[in-house]
Amino acid sequence: MHEYYLAVDIGASSGRHILGWVSDGKIQMEEIYRFENQMKRKNGKLLWNTEVLFDEIIQGMKRCREINKIPVSVSIDTWAVDYVLLDEKDEIIGDVYAYRDSRTKGMDEKVYQYISQEKLYEITGIQKQPFNTIYQLMADREKRPGELEKAKTFLMLPDYFQFLLTGVKKSEYTNATSTGLVIPRTKQWNRKLITKLDISKEMFLTLKKPGTMVGRLKADIRQKVGYNTKVIMCASHDTASAVMAVPVERGNGLYISSGTWSLMGVENDYVISNEESRKKNFTNEGGYEYRYRFLKNIMGLWMIQSVRHELLDGYSFAQLCSMAEEKKDFPSRVDVNSNDFLAPDSMIEAIKEYCRKTKQKVPLEVGEIAAVIYNSLAESYKETVKQIETITGKKYHGIYIIGGGSNAEYLNQITADMTGRSVYAGPGEATAIGNLIAQMIRDGQFNELSEARRCVMKSFEIKRYYPR
Repeated sequence: MHEYYLAVDIGASSGRHILGWVSDGKIQMEEIYRFENQMKRKNGKLLWNTEVLFDEIIQGMKRCREINKIPVSVSIDTWAVDYVLLDEKDEIIGDVYAYRDSRTKGMDEKVYQYISQEKLYEITGIQKQPFNTIYQLMADREKRPGELEKAKTFLMLPDYFQFLLTGVKKSEYTNATSTGLVIPRTKQWNRKLITKLDISKEMFLTLKKPGTMVGRLKADIRQKVGYNTKVIMCASHDTASAVMAVPVERGNGLYISSGTWSLMGVENDYVISNEESRKKNFTNEGGYEYRYRFLKNIMGLWMIQSVRHELLDGYSFAQLCSMAEEKKDFPSRVDVNSNDFLAPDSMIEAIKEYCRKTKQKVPLEVGEIAAVIYNSLAESYKETVKQIETITGKKYHGIYIIGGGSNAEYLNQITADMTGRSVYAGPGEATAIGNLIAQMIRDGQFNELSEARRCVMKSFEIKRYYPR
């Protein structure tokens, strides 16, 4: 019998339950449950339905009993920045907003009345994104102050779901760093800044490292799923987990955690928060073992995902890649990081309008639209490589593409072509692998992260693309 570990990996478009175990020196994985997820528009607001998400978590955990593979432990990761506010009875107060909601418009300037943009970056190392938690909390203060005042506990989404499983409230470090409210030096909340923003510092819990045990399942949850297990903190920011699964061949390479977002950067043991990195909008998010993910958020596959949905999911991503390759010489490019593409009513129209506005050829066919997206992404990657090497003063010879986007063969090849670097693509389920690794290290299956990464390289197919 193997010792199983369960990763619950929830992204902005879907979630999955993946069992992992070690056999013959390799990590083995089995997806046992998958479900849809999407932000819903309600009364003009973009929201998450946490009740539905938690029910899906339970349904997937039940599946372990049905197939008689009971996990030693379970851990949950999600996207960053979003959170719940709990009252004195530990009930959610008001709506759970999705980060793409427009309520944060203008909230950056409200924050800068208390601390300058330059100073905020200097002390946190976190890039400016309009949806960062600090701006969301300012929106709470401005637009729903009564609800904010009632709040007794602030929990990011993975911490909230793990609280529902165990009855124990704990806050995990890597996800917390995405808020713009954590001091890298102390690895804890910046309570002085929180107080300055007129937000209660009392609702923020002491931050814990990945590998910390949250607790065991509550009695009612045990009854529902049919077993008991430990709930462990992984690196609960999905990108932090994904980067744990980078199969580094030698030294430190550039990575792209490629999914809805493309997170491109390197791993450091120090923070880079100078004026140059601020102007180029690089961030220093917390990673496993207090490493720092020095990276840039690039719009990523959100654009092609949106186009695919508009086309009623009539094409697979592989087909869209092939159609883009057929139209690879289509000349137009867009700035993939433009807010025009953050949450448009129609992504196809947003791309066409951008091309009209910039006096470029307007894409009409599906292949042309796909080519604009993929080619523009690769050009953004090329520019980001240059910026990273300039800021760090180091040269990087390989790019490791992990996550679902590692399957986009056309994008992988043109990334190699445009950057002049070899691209190593895979593993595709990097976030779930990182989630499992954190549990396995805690349980003694691996001694440290470097050993686990060597195992990742042996366990999963890594495809190499050479520059042409």
